[in-house]
Amino acid sequence: MQTYLSYLSRILHEGTRTPDRTGTGTLSVFGAHLSFDLQQGFPLLTTKRVWMRGIVAELLWFLDGGTNICPLVEQGVSIWTDWPLRRYREATGEAISQDDFEQRICDDADFAAEWGELGPVYGKQWRNFDGVDQLARLVEGLRFNPHSRRHLVSAWHPAQVDAMALPPCHYAFQCHVESVPDGPDRLSLMWQQRSVDSFLGLPFNMASYALLTHLLADQTGYAPGMLHFSGGNCHIYENHREQVRTQLQRTPYALPTLTVDTAPSLFDYTPEHIHLHDYTHHPALPAPIAV
Repeated sequence: MQTYLSYLSRILHEGTRTPDRTGTGTLSVFGAHLSFDLQQGFPLLTTKRVWMRGIVAELLWFLDGGTNICPLVEQGVSIWTDWPLRRYREATGEAISQDDFEQRICDDADFAAEWGELGPVYGKQWRNFDGVDQLARLVEGLRFNPHSRRHLVSAWHPAQVDAMALPPCHYAFQCHVESVPDGPDRLSLMWQQRSVDSFLGLPFNMASYALLTHLLADQTGYAPGMLHFSGGNCHIYENHREQVRTQLQRTPYALPTLTVDTAPSLFDYTPEHIHLHDYTHHPALPAPIAV
């Protein structure tokens, strides 16, 4: 995890103060690249606890084509609640608590359909980009034309961005199959991100795309290879700076490992198929999310 910590340190010490959409303020750099060898372990941060259950739930929701927070809320996952909650409060003037809002999402299907919807976000674009199931096409391509340079999935739909609760931060990813002497071919993945909340968001993204690589490899018969991140506006929010300093003082533990039980298709995995092993970590470092 030293790669990630060095990246955080760079932003903290070299980043420029920049105003942002949320009004919080950031330290930011433009352009960063990180790489992780998935043969060396699963890139889940050990210098703070990262919530793997939430990562799994969100990714499986993406794979299912989800755009409504209801399935997440029913699992106790609130990582997407802030945006529809703000929309509801602004539209109705009701000072409803997050707990009460989520309870109504769970209890009232009509309320969930109206107020839990996020618009055509990641799941919609991955599974139905103007009628194209990009993930199904990706799996087929990896199986039958592994060395194609067109194994690419996009979440950025210019005509639908304004209808999304939050435009895609990680907007595209590409896969690559590499032959390895005396071993199974390896599947690598690179994702592109226009805007990167480097303290709260990026650890989720790293683990999520690593998990996606494992699932794709499991479905196509390859071994997980390299995971690459390419970021545009890479920032630390001003109200995360103390947590970042604390994290940089911690010594990383050995990375955990991940195993996956094979499912009939990429769209049939459940949390029970996914097993994280030997995750030793420092305590969590709570921080507010900028909406």
